[in-house]
Amino acid sequence: MVLRKNLIGLHLKNIFTLGLERLIIIEFEGLDDVDDLLNKKLIIELMGKHSNVILLDEQNIIIDSLRHIKHDNESDILRYRDIIPHIRYVYPKSEKHDFLNINCFDDFVKIIKTSNNKNISTSIVDNFTGFSKSFVNGVVYMLKKEDSWIINDDFCKQNLSCLYDKFCSIINDIGSKKLYFDYAKNSDASSKDYFLYNSDHLQSDFYLNFFIDDFYYEKETLEYFNNYRNTLLKLILNVLHKYDKRLMHINTKLKDCDNMDTFRIYGELITANLYKFKSSLRLDSIDLENYYDNQKIINIPLDKRFSISQNAKLYFKKYNKLKNALEIVGIQKKETEQELDYIQSIVFELENASTIDNIIEIHDEISDNVIFKDYSKTKVNNKNRIRKSKLTKNKTVKFNPIKYNIDGYTILVGRNNVENDYLTLKYANKSDIWFHVKDFHGSHTILRLSDSNFKFRSDDNKNSILDALPKNLVIATAKLALAHSKAKNSSNVPVDYCEVKYVKKPSGSKPGMVIYTNYRTIYV
Repeated sequence: MVLRKNLIGLHLKNIFTLGLERLIIIEFEGLDDVDDLLNKKLIIELMGKHSNVILLDEQNIIIDSLRHIKHDNESDILRYRDIIPHIRYVYPKSEKHDFLNINCFDDFVKIIKTSNNKNISTSIVDNFTGFSKSFVNGVVYMLKKEDSWIINDDFCKQNLSCLYDKFCSIINDIGSKKLYFDYAKNSDASSKDYFLYNSDHLQSDFYLNFFIDDFYYEKETLEYFNNYRNTLLKLILNVLHKYDKRLMHINTKLKDCDNMDTFRIYGELITANLYKFKSSLRLDSIDLENYYDNQKIINIPLDKRFSISQNAKLYFKKYNKLKNALEIVGIQKKETEQELDYIQSIVFELENASTIDNIIEIHDEISDNVIFKDYSKTKVNNKNRIRKSKLTKNKTVKFNPIKYNIDGYTILVGRNNVENDYLTLKYANKSDIWFHVKDFHGSHTILRLSDSNFKFRSDDNKNSILDALPKNLVIATAKLALAHSKAKNSSNVPVDYCEVKYVKKPSGSKPGMVIYTNYRTIYV
C-alpha cells in the first residue's frame, strides 16, 4: 500500500548498484499535484537476514521501510544504522575495499598481503565488497581446470595475477555474451555452488532469467524429493517400530514357554504322590523327590485355594497352554521376522533413492502391500495424502536397472524390490550369474553372460560355469553388489553368487525375497 500510494503515476528513471555491493537503487521521477518535479528512490538491500526495502523522498528521507530498525544505545548507532520513517537514510558502511577502485595489480596484492588468513578465497572475501566465497572458489576451481594455477601455493604471485586478471575480465564482460554460470559440487556432493564465469571461446545465449528459472526448478525438485522421501521414511519407520514391538512381545511369550516342561514335571510329581496326602489338604508348597533328577528333593509351590490334586491339574493346564502357544508363537515369530526384514529393505531403498521416480516406485510398492494397509488408509487416501506434484505428473516408471560395463560384460543392478524380482526372475537368462551380499539388504546384481562372448565347456578342471568365470570379473561384480548394499562401507564382506536358475522365489514371499542354492562365496 505504501509503494502504491507513493509511486503510482511516476515512471522509472534509473536502476543501478552501489559499486559491487548487494544494494540496488531504483530511481523514480514524475510530477506532483501542482506539477512540480518529484523524485523518489527505492533502495533494496540484499544482505541475508538483514535484507530490507526502503522508500526515500528526494532529500533521502525515509518514507517507510519493510523492516523498521531502531538501536537503543549510542554504541549500536555507531556500528549500525537506524531504519525508521522521517530520518535521513545512510548507506551501509563497510571497512572492505571496492575492487572497482583498485588501480593496479600491485594494489590488489598489497591489500591481500595485509590479511592474516592463510586461505586465499577467505582473504579476498574479507577484504573486498561484492565477492562471495562461492564465487572466488568457483573462479579458482575453473583456473585449476585450465592448468593456470599452481596447486601447492595459493598465495604465489602467479596465482594472484591469474585471479586479478580473471576478476577484471568478468567485470568487463558484464553485458556481453561471454558470461555463463558454472558450478562446483560441495565437499559432500549433495549440493552445488553456482558462480559467474566467462570465456573468450564461448559465445553463450545466456539469459539470467532462464538461469534463475532452472536454478529454482532444480531447487524445488530437490526440496520436493527430500520432503517426499522423508515423509515416506517417517511412515515406514513407524510401521517398523510397530513390528519391532510385536517381535519383543512374541519373544516375551516364547520366554514364558521356557517353563513349560517345569510345569509338566510339577504336575507329574504331584500326581505320582497323591496317595501320600489327604484330598482335603490345603498347602502353600510341598517337598517331593524328583525322579527326573536323581531323587533330589524339589519344592513345588501350590495355590492354597485348591486341593493338591487340583494343583496338579492346574500345572498340566499351564503346560498344555504353553505347548500350544509355543507352536503358534513360533510361526508368528517367523512371519514377523520376515516382515521386519522386508520393511528394513524398504528403508534401505528409500535411503539410497536418488530420483523422484525411485520414490514413486517405492511408494507404489508399499501401497499395494498388506503390511502398510494402515498407511494406505490414513496417509494416502485422506486429505493429507502424499500428492504427486506437477514435477512427477504424467511420468511413467519403467524397468530401468543401473547398468555397468566391465571388460565387455554387462552388469545390471536393481533399484528396488520390485525391480529386483523382475530383473532376476524374468529378465535375466538362466545362465546369467546372480550376486548378492550375504546377510545384508542390497540390490540383486546380474552378470549378463547371455549378452557376451563367454562360452563354457565342461572339462575335468572346470565342472561348473562358476569355475570358468574370470576371477577379476567376479571380484568386480561382487564389489558392485557390495556398493549397492547396506554393507557398502564395510570391508571383507561375503558376497554369494550362483547361476540365475538356482535362484527361486518362495510362494507368498515379499518382493525382492528369494532363496538360492549351488552358490559360491567371495569376500570383498
